[in-house]
Amino acid sequence: MGLHHIAIATTRLRATHDFYTGAMGFALVKIVRARAAEGGWSKHAFYDTGGGEFLAVWDLHVDGVPRDFDPAISRGLGLPTWANHIAFRAEDEADLDAKLARILDHGHTAIEVDHGFCRSVYVHDPNKIMVEFCLDVRPFTEEERRAAERELFDDAVEPEPEIEGVVHRPKERAGAAR
Repeated sequence: MGLHHIAIATTRLRATHDFYTGAMGFALVKIVRARAAEGGWSKHAFYDTGGGEFLAVWDLHVDGVPRDFDPAISRGLGLPTWANHIAFRAEDEADLDAKLARILDHGHTAIEVDHGFCRSVYVHDPNKIMVEFCLDVRPFTEEERRAAERELFDDAVEPEPEIEGVVHRPKERAGAAR
């Protein structure tokens, strides 16, 4: 079963729109304007991420919701930034490389990590939400599936070795985001 959409909220609609259309390459396809039951109103912006799936961004003007709330999903909960994140599929190596280049061309720093079973490129959106492009480089093995079942509720399992990421910084240019 695929996802229809994931929704996030923002306090910086223009910067969020620019990030998801520019650096991420998604198309804005729909705006839903609604009155809020609590009073006030909202906009729900839908971005086509490909494959019939969408990212929706809330612009909230709802009574009782401060305009300066912290939209960073993890940080707002006291978690590390990487805990709650949004991952989008890359089709192949060339696609992932092109997505990394696009992020850098739009002035954002990205981290690339080879996890062994997948290769990922991570970037933060203007709301400090971690966003990932992920490429599966091999299928999971039957042994990995069996180990996952054994280890799921076993807190005594030793952590895997730490993986080093490669930081990619954009070339300095006028108007580049940071």
